[in-house]
Amino acid sequence: MLAGAAALTLFVLVLLAFSWGRSGQEAATGRVWTLGLGLGLTLPVLAALVGYGFWVGERILPRDDGALRVTATARQWGWQFTQPGPDGRPVTTENVLYVPAGQPFDIEITATDVIHSFWVPRLGGKMDAVPGRINVARLTAGTPGELEGLCAEFCGLGHSAMRFSVIVYEPGAFPEIDQTATAAGRDGAEAP
Repeated sequence: MLAGAAALTLFVLVLLAFSWGRSGQEAATGRVWTLGLGLGLTLPVLAALVGYGFWVGERILPRDDGALRVTATARQWGWQFTQPGPDGRPVTTENVLYVPAGQPFDIEITATDVIHSFWVPRLGGKMDAVPGRINVARLTAGTPGELEGLCAEFCGLGHSAMRFSVIVYEPGAFPEIDQTATAAGRDGAEAP
């Protein structure tokens, strides 16, 4: 986006400099500018953006293909994640989400009190957690490691402490999970 915005800004500045260097022009050149640059440039750019939007949107749609399904429940001021463990039984964690690297997973997002917003910047996609509603998104974590997530919707005085960790592990190597540990407990920061 930065490169595209820089190129467009440079293009506009060149056109502006070009227009200042010219003295009075005929009315026909105005038509060339309007049709040539107004439509000829705008339509391909908008068509490319719409195509890209459809491609990105299709990638985050959940499918019925057996991918890992995780439930994320937001509340003031923390996250609870429930997912199948290595033996198939549900595992529930507080403020820590475990996902396999390189494999898509669907995350069902909801809230118990007010509107929150699930966001892991490195995974892309941000989705609201709304009480009484389940929103589903498909995400994929590329490489093993630890990612940071947060609530991106102001939800009260403890909003700034409403963070969580995403532990991305090698597929088939499900980590040992301490269901009593929390991301806040590891950092020593507690929500008010």
